[in-house]
Amino acid sequence: MSSTPTATETLDVKGQSCPMPIVKTKQAIDDLEAGDVLEVVATDSGSMSDIQGWAEGTDGVELLEQVEDEDLYIHYVEKTA
Repeated sequence: MSSTPTATETLDVKGQSCPMPIVKTKQAIDDLEAGDVLEVVATDSGSMSDIQGWAEGTDGVELLEQVEDEDLYIHYVEKTA
């Protein structure tokens, strides 16, 4: 049984490098309601630290989990406010 958060929306930023995964994550989060979870699927290994840093420095979002799956980096971000 997986403990992976259930995503409300999925954002595909595969093939894009910094800063686009962060820019598109912010845009997608802005369109969600509080309590919604955004799944961000990236191929840029730098997105692991970039999204973590963005979430830590941004009010109203929480990074729930990050998963590295071969060449994919999957992030679960909840809009909290």
